[in-house]
Amino acid sequence: MVEQDGAKTRQYREQAHAIAARDVRFDFESVPLHYIPGEVLATHIVNVMHLVLPEGERAMARALAEALPYIDDERLREEVTGFVGQESMHASSHEGARDHLRAIGLEVDHYVTAIARLVDRVLGDHGLTGRAREEWLKERLGLFAGMEHYTAVLGEWLLEADILETKGMHPTMLDLVRWHGAEEVEHRSVVYDAYMHVDGGYARKARTAILAAATLLPLFIISTGYLYRKDPSPDKGRFWGLQFINATRRGVIPSWTVFFSELPRYLRPGFHPSQLGPMDTALRYLAHSPAARAANG
Repeated sequence: MVEQDGAKTRQYREQAHAIAARDVRFDFESVPLHYIPGEVLATHIVNVMHLVLPEGERAMARALAEALPYIDDERLREEVTGFVGQESMHASSHEGARDHLRAIGLEVDHYVTAIARLVDRVLGDHGLTGRAREEWLKERLGLFAGMEHYTAVLGEWLLEADILETKGMHPTMLDLVRWHGAEEVEHRSVVYDAYMHVDGGYARKARTAILAAATLLPLFIISTGYLYRKDPSPDKGRFWGLQFINATRRGVIPSWTVFFSELPRYLRPGFHPSQLGPMDTALRYLAHSPAARAANG
C-alpha cells in the first residue's frame, strides 16, 4: 500500500507490528452499578461502550471482511484479519459487561435492540451488487476510518486518565476499558490503510470524517441520557446534563470538544494515524492486562 493525499510514500509491508486478537477473561461478578464511586454520569458514559460499541464493531468487522478481496497487499490483509478478530473480542467482552449490568438492575434491552436495528439498516451491505456495492463499501470504509480515529484518541485518554484510579473505579471495568483503549491505539491505522488501499479519495475521506463526528457525538449524548433515565438508583442525582458538564470540567470523562478539535488533524493532507501519540504505553498495558493474564493463566 502506498499512501496518498501528499503523504510520504510508505509501503505497508514496512510496518513490523502485527495485529492479532487476544484471549481475555473478565469477571464482572463483584462490579456494582456505579463502578466509578460517586460518579453516576461518568459511569454511564463508560456504559455507552457496552451498549453501542458492540453493534458498531460488528458492522465494522463485516465491512473489513467484505473489503478483503479488494486488498492485494498481503501484509495489510493480515492486519485486517487481526483487526476483525480484535473487534469481535471487543464486542463479546462489552456484551458480558452489559449482561451483568442488566442482571443488577440496568434495563437496556429495548435500546440495544433499537441500536442493532439502526446499525444494520444504515451500515449493512443493503444487498447491493456490482459498482454500487463497491462504492457503498468505500463509503463505509471511509466512515469507519473516521470513527476509528476518534476511538484511538479516546483510547489514548483512557490509558493516561489516572483520575479513574484515583476515583476508585472498579478494577475489572478499569481493565476492560483500558484493554479496549490499548487495542484501539494498537490497530489505529488498519481501517485507515484499508480505506486508502481500496479508495483513498480525499473528498470521501473528508465527507465521511465529518459524518463520523456528527454521528458519534449525538449518539454518546443520547445514549448517556437514556442510561441515566434507566438508572434505578434513588441517589443518582438530578440534571444529568449538569453532571456531564461537571464531570468534563474535572477531567473524569474526556471533553466532548474532541469531536471537533480532532477534525483538522485528521483532514490535514499527509496525515496518517501513526502520527498520533506513541504506541509504547498501549503495548505495555496489553502485555500486563489482568484480563489477558487471567485468560492465559
